[in-house]
Amino acid sequence: MQETKPLPKRKWVPSGLIRSKELSELSGLAASRRYPGIFWGHNDSGDSSRFFALRADGSVVAEIEVRDAKNHDWEDIALDGKTLYIADMGNNDNKRDNLCVYKLDEPNPSRGDQKVDATKLRVAYPDQSEFPPKKEAWRFDCEAAFVFRGKLHVLTKQRAAGMRFLPLDNTTLYRLDQEDTEKVNVLTKLDSRTQLGGWVTAADLSPDGKTLAVLTHLVASVWLFDVRGATDKLLTKPLQRILLDDAKQCEALCFSDNQTLLLGNEQRELFSLSLAVR
Repeated sequence: MQETKPLPKRKWVPSGLIRSKELSELSGLAASRRYPGIFWGHNDSGDSSRFFALRADGSVVAEIEVRDAKNHDWEDIALDGKTLYIADMGNNDNKRDNLCVYKLDEPNPSRGDQKVDATKLRVAYPDQSEFPPKKEAWRFDCEAAFVFRGKLHVLTKQRAAGMRFLPLDNTTLYRLDQEDTEKVNVLTKLDSRTQLGGWVTAADLSPDGKTLAVLTHLVASVWLFDVRGATDKLLTKPLQRILLDDAKQCEALCFSDNQTLLLGNEQRELFSLSLAVR
């Protein structure tokens, strides 16, 4: 019998700590490309409509309030050039019919705390018609968003039949093709993958556009996918899976550069993960 090669494992050793009590439940991260050393992060549901500029050591630089917005369940943040997307797509009970994405210009963190405007884009899944759906179809929750080729993509978090706290290790990939402010934008279903080993809680594309990183929780790990030359099927070429030891409730991930990921958990710890060959 051929032996299965053990998966690489990395010990979660915090490289930063968010000490601000205002950012107490980190749920999303995005690395600025315009402002070196700045990362954008936000709290999970229950907070006001704000996000934060912070550094890799966890220090908070500025608090940004989004006017006329609401944090129903903000779960991830993504960046495309100077445009930020905040995905208000958390849907634990699969019954929300008011999912949306906020699109805004990246603010200048050197201006300190500020208020900004955003465009609200209502979104819906093409394969959900009941709110909530039948218990065996609880697959319309989302905690992972990233931009690929100029369009926002999201990955779902799925549950066993009607069980809020019982995960399935499957995910479905959708793309936001329209950004109509007057009507609901129906997402385009692109791809899916099974047996990821955990719930999908974050995703990001490397700055060079070659690698998609996907974070899972419960069995904490980072999946790396080769997306060079891909258009729709972004989950078909796994490069590596890295298990994370003692990651706690890990829910945030972004590339700080092509060979380094910054991860965060809801215990306010940050962890810099090198992808360089060891």
